[in-house]
Formats: sequence, C-alpha cells, structure tokens
Amino acid sequence: MKKKEWFSLEKIKGISKNQLFIGGLAGILLLVIAMPVNTDKDKEQKLQEKESGEETKQSAGAHISYGRELERKLEQILGEMEGVGKVEVMITLKDDGERILDKDITRSSQEVSEEDGAIKRNTRESQYQEETVFSRETEQGQPFIAKETAPQVEGVLVVAEGGENAKTVKNISDAVLALFPVEVHKIKVVKMN
Repeated sequence: MKKKEWFSLEKIKGISKNQLFIGGLAGILLLVIAMPVNTDKDKEQKLQEKESGEETKQSAGAHISYGRELERKLEQILGEMEGVGKVEVMITLKDDGERILDKDITRSSQEVSEEDGAIKRNTRESQYQEETVFSRETEQGQPFIAKETAPQVEGVLVVAEGGENAKTVKNISDAVLALFPVEVHKIKVVKMN
C-alpha cells in the first residue's frame, strides 16, 4: 500500500500567491490573538503583590534586626557582670509584633415611627462603616498605624565562660527575667567551650 502524503511540494506549487498571503495573515492573526494582554487591572495587581512582598520582606527584616539588637544588648550587659566572662546570646521571638491600623469609623442610627390607623410602629435602623485611613504622601498611600507592639520574646539561650558556676548562672537567669517577660524554664545558661 502506498502511504498518502498530506504535504508535498506539488500541492504547494498549485496554491496561488493570494492564497499563501491570506494563509500567512491568518497565522499571524492567530498568534496575536493568543498573546497575553496586560490590562490596567493586571498592572495594579502586580504592583500590589510587589508592594506586599516588599512589606513582608521589610517586616521580616525588622523582626530579625529587632531580635539581633536585643541579643547584642544582652551580650553587652551580661559581659559586664562579674564571673560571666565572654558571652553569646540567642533570643527566639514568638511573633512579629502587631500593627493596629487607624480606622475611620462611621456610625449612624435612625428611628422611624409609622402610624397605620390604631397601630404605631417604631423601628430603629443602624449603619456601621469602617475604613482604613491612608496617607496621601505616596501614590498608593500607606496606612496610618495607630499602635505598634514589639515582638514577644519566647526563649533565651546564654552561652557564657562562667556558665559552670551556680551563682553566675543564677545571676544571669535573674538578669534575663528582669529584662524579658519569659518563664524560668525558657531560659537556659550553659558553659562555653
């Protein structure tokens, strides 16, 4: 059996130039239709995703730098204590802190009285609307922050040269308890190699 060929040079020679031109234009049109189009909504969404990603990175960076700053200060203070010697500190944080945004709250209520013959009806309608307040300094606006709380300390590890002395360990634990609201079992003092 002879295999039928759907594509051959003889068939192409039989096609007129106008038909080839129309076929080429149809192919280009299909490619243009299939190409994705960026709309204003897509651009806005990408901009918002980029900004939220930057805020998350800034928040994570602030969280890490806050913890590192606490560690540095504690190392400095403990290093000055008698019997401690060289010291290294690690602090773990429970969360990233909290930011409470300023909101514009609108409340309204209206009392309506209706009389229908001998029947009197009183109804009360209430409306509540809450909107976040934004700064107009930038194009997108940043929300006003009404209150910001620092991350909470969850645990403290202290590695000190004087970590074998019970009195020094007690002094270090007392100092950490005085500085941070952590439970005693979340403070660990060990001897440095």
